[in-house]
Amino acid sequence: MALKLVMFSDFICPFCYIGFETVRKLKSEFELEIDWRGFQIHPEWPAEGMAAADYRRGMDPETRRTIWARIQAMAEATGFSMKPPAVLTNSRMALEAAEFANQCGVGEAFEERVYRAYFNEGLNIGSQGVIGELAAEVGIDRNELDLAIESNRYVERLRDNASDAHTRGVSGVPTFFVGEYPLVGAQNEDVMRQILQRYQRLSAGK
Repeated sequence: MALKLVMFSDFICPFCYIGFETVRKLKSEFELEIDWRGFQIHPEWPAEGMAAADYRRGMDPETRRTIWARIQAMAEATGFSMKPPAVLTNSRMALEAAEFANQCGVGEAFEERVYRAYFNEGLNIGSQGVIGELAAEVGIDRNELDLAIESNRYVERLRDNASDAHTRGVSGVPTFFVGEYPLVGAQNEDVMRQILQRYQRLSAGK
C-alpha cells in the first residue's frame, strides 16, 4: 500500500535538501506518494542575493564552519555532497517554478536540479534567467514557464501552502507529515525508514 507523505520545504534550506534526498532514496521501498509543498522561509531576502556573511552577522566564522561541517557530513551520509552558498538568494521564483514543474510532471527532477544548482554550483536561484535554464534542462518549455511566472500564476498557490503550513503548526522546514503525524527536521535514512515502517504497520491495523 502506498504511503502519502507531505513535505514542506524551501530551496534555500540545506536540511530540506538532505530531507529531499532521503525521501527520494526511500520512495520505491515504500511506494511513497510525495506531495512537495513550497514554503518560503525568508521572503525578505533580495532576489539579487546577499553575501552569506551578512546573514546573522553576530555569528563568528568558526561557528559557521562547524555548522556547515555537520551539514556536509549529513549530506555525505545520505549519499550526495553539498557546500555552503556564498550568496543567499530569494527562493520565491524557484518555488513558483516548482509548482509549474509539478503540473508538467517533472517536479521532482526540477527540484533536484534547483537544489544542486544552489548548493553545489553557486547559482542565483532568484534569477528568472537561471530558473529558466534549469527548467529547460529537465524538459520544461522555458517560454511557457516565463509566462506563468510573469503572470503571477502561482502566487496564490504559495500563499495556500503557507496558510496550510500555519494551520498544521509548521514553523520551520523541512516538516514532513506522514498521514497526520508531523516530523520536523531532516532525518537520516534509518530513522526515516523506521518512522515509515511504523506508520505502515499502524495503517495496516486500522
